[in-house]
This record gives sequence, C-alpha cells and structure tokens, in this order.
Amino acid sequence: METFKVYILGCGSALPTLKHNPSAQVVDIRGKLMMVDCGEGTQAQLRRMKLNFNKLTSVFISHFHGDHCFGVIGMISTFRLLGRTAPLHIYAHKAFGPILKAQTGFFCSDLDYDVVFHEVDTKSQKIIYEDRSMTVESIPLSHRIPCCGYLFKEKPTLPHIRRDMMDFYNIPISQFNNIKNGADWTDSEGNVIPNSKLTYPADQPRSYAYCSDTQFIPDLFERLKGITLLYHEATYSDADKDKAEAYCHTTASQAARVAQEAGVGRLLLGHYSARYEDETILLDEAKAIFPQTYLCREGLCIEV
Repeated sequence: METFKVYILGCGSALPTLKHNPSAQVVDIRGKLMMVDCGEGTQAQLRRMKLNFNKLTSVFISHFHGDHCFGVIGMISTFRLLGRTAPLHIYAHKAFGPILKAQTGFFCSDLDYDVVFHEVDTKSQKIIYEDRSMTVESIPLSHRIPCCGYLFKEKPTLPHIRRDMMDFYNIPISQFNNIKNGADWTDSEGNVIPNSKLTYPADQPRSYAYCSDTQFIPDLFERLKGITLLYHEATYSDADKDKAEAYCHTTASQAARVAQEAGVGRLLLGHYSARYEDETILLDEAKAIFPQTYLCREGLCIEV
C-alpha cells in the first residue's frame, strides 16, 4: 500500500506554552509533502521530525489567525537559504494574498523560486488541488474570521495482479495493464479466464480531513462521511463550553459527535487550550462518545 501519513508538528492553540507548538501538520501522500497550517516554530519541528524541506510542495492555511500562519514567511526565507528552485504553492483565503505579497516583497525580495498564491473560497466545498493520485478539497468551517478545513483523498486505484495466476496461464507482461483495467484472458485453447481470477481487489481509497478552528457545526458530519481519519479541534472541555461558544471553538465531546455521526475510522483531537495541563480530560470526554479517539502530540506520525 502506498504511503499516506500525517505528521503532527504542533497541536496547541493561540497562547504559547512550553508543552505545545502552534498548529502545523505535514501530510505525506505517496512522497508528496503538503503542509496544513504553519504556526511559529514549524521550521524547528520539521528538523526534529527529519522531514525534507525541499520536498514540501504546498502549504494549506485554514485561516489567518497568527497561531496558524505566523511561520510561513520564515519558512519561505529559509527555503531561499537552502537553494530552493521549485515553486511553493500557498492556499488560503483571499485576504492572505496581499499580506503574503507584502511580506515576501519586504523580507524575501531575492527569491530564486516562485511563491504561487491560490485563493480558497472558505464558504464552499470544492476541489482546490488535483493530480493523478489524489485531490484536496476545502471544507467550510465557522470561526470568528473566514476559515476552512481541508480534505485529502486518494483516488481509486486499479486492482492488483495475481502473479501466481498470470504465471499459471502464461499471460505475457504486455497484457498486465489490460487485465488491471478489467479485461479477461483467453488462453490458447479458447478458454476464457475471468478477470476476477486474475486480480485482487484494489485497495480502498483512504482520506484525511483537517478541521481546524470552528464552532460546533451540527451538519458538518455530512461533509465527512466515511473518511478514514479525522482531525478536529477540541480546544475546550464540556466544563468550559461557554468559552467554546464565546470564541467559536469546539469541545472534545462535540468533536466526537461529529466523528460518530460521520462514521469516520479514527478521530484525532488537537488545538488544546493552554488552561489544560493534562489533556486526558478532553480524551475521556470524547471517548465516551467515540471510542476510536486519540490525542495529538508533537512528533506523532500517524498512518492513515
């Protein structure tokens, strides 16, 4: 099965602590490295996790609160020092475009590579990136400023060849692609060998959704049905639900409700308020509703 991993670089919220870094993750799909949010300290976390700076192709910013984007300009500058020549693609709400242009013009006027800005409509769910093997979609969220999450999805793949059967029926390699695409095989005596005997079913496409800062959205689950792995902010516990409502954030139990109703495989909690020295309280509240819940922590690498 092809690589599909999520690296947690930071899972804290706005107030800096010695325990957690601000929000940042790297999604690795088949060797393509894509960053989601880029808070302060992200560069150091990339070093600690031994992730190759120059393999990073793009950055997806959920919104422009500082704990999600203050690390971008520093990283752009570092790429110049490392001799980067490949374009870096930045996806964010349109308001981030002029800020990015001003910062790169002031601090990084001598770049040897292009910084390409892509405007994201945070109010609609649509494909904003696509290649042969995957897509990235925006997920509308509800925060104090325009904000969206991102959904990374593998495209369906072809069935796997059963090499033992290919050898048994002396099927030439030149026919492998035809058989992967559904063709049967007719042997020298005219017997038709059905495709189902020559292949294994394709791997089930995997998916990862990143839902950053948002108040509880009762129908969000409809956009996330059946995904493999969900990251959902869980800034507060139920005891601080009033603060979650005041600042447009989510409690751990509300995040678990989204996961449960969407029928996801696993749930990751993050964006913890600095008020909690031990996030176990958040984990316990979520697991009471959705048992397949886990806490994010810096340095964690999750197989999707």
